[in-house]
Amino acid sequence: MRVGLVAGETSGDQLGAGLIRELRELDADLQCEGVAGPLMKAEGCEAWESADALAVMGLIEPLRKIPSLLRLRRMLLRRWVEQPPDVFVGIDAPDFNLGLEKKLRCRGVRTVHYVSPSVWAWRQGRIRKITKACDKVLCLLPFEKKFYDAHGVDSVFVGHPLAESMPKNADMFAARRELGIHSELVVAVLPGSREGEVSRLAGPFAAACRKLLDLHPNLTFVAPMASAGLRLIFEKHLSSAGIAGSVRLTDGNAPRAIIAADVVLLASGTATLQAAILGKPMVCAYRVATLTAVIARTFRLMKTPWFSLPNLLTPEPLVTELMQENATPEKLCSAVSALLDDPERRRQIAAVFAELRAELSKDADRIAARAVLQLAGRAATAGGPA
Repeated sequence: MRVGLVAGETSGDQLGAGLIRELRELDADLQCEGVAGPLMKAEGCEAWESADALAVMGLIEPLRKIPSLLRLRRMLLRRWVEQPPDVFVGIDAPDFNLGLEKKLRCRGVRTVHYVSPSVWAWRQGRIRKITKACDKVLCLLPFEKKFYDAHGVDSVFVGHPLAESMPKNADMFAARRELGIHSELVVAVLPGSREGEVSRLAGPFAAACRKLLDLHPNLTFVAPMASAGLRLIFEKHLSSAGIAGSVRLTDGNAPRAIIAADVVLLASGTATLQAAILGKPMVCAYRVATLTAVIARTFRLMKTPWFSLPNLLTPEPLVTELMQENATPEKLCSAVSALLDDPERRRQIAAVFAELRAELSKDADRIAARAVLQLAGRAATAGGPA
């Protein structure tokens, strides 16, 4: 079986690698090709382009990359029209993948979109595009399937791979020993995995850490950096805040830093779900380009009061969210300090997050692989492209 894949950035690469691994268990003759990251390539995917090429977000920010993204999409379409795969799987990156899926589907290729776009939260009109583009949507979150069922879109709730891949019953003190940390209190700081978000949040995060040290002299910070380039950006802001020597920077391994922490200060994104699955209370911030924020507010594009995943999944919101101009050093410091000063609140949050982890643990890679294989089988039976 031949599978075409396009994965967007690091999280898509992780999902793609798990999917490929399980597909190969079900079909030893599997061939995979497309846009892939290092994890997918390690599982045998032929990479025509790196997943980093799709690491853009927002309404305005991607504009400067439109020419290169259009060239990439034309190249992929040409190759897959000439040699159609049995099934195409677009992993996240909906603004790129949905258009490609629609064109491939019109040419007889079965299409899967893995990771539901946040149509339940904003830009709900995209459901019409999804209906035309996808034969099946693979949902990571339980409420997403209910949304698609209401709109007549074939979907499967697969659970979230993070719920299975994150360490269980992780030892906080062992993680601290590995990091060489001996402080009574630890805060993990994750300013993001994209250059734009790190550039916007590094300054407020560094200044908040400075203020937290004044309140908690026995506090240690650990900050896992997603890349060398992002590390340089964050180091610059730490130096400006005068705390370059007070923050332990590591290359990657965000889970270990989160496990070691009492509280996590982080950018909105997949890391919030990582922290929740690992049972850690957190303060979540986000800043987008000013014009993006103005457009979103003017046209009321947001359809949910929360932007962090844990708050959308628990019975009541447990994550402090600070968006745009509210993501100030003062407010970030106050929110983190309140959690540091309240061990009982931290235990309560951890207990609710443990229930959330159980709900999301569904063996996502295997369920997703079976759904893809089933769709490819239907295509072959129906005389579709082989």
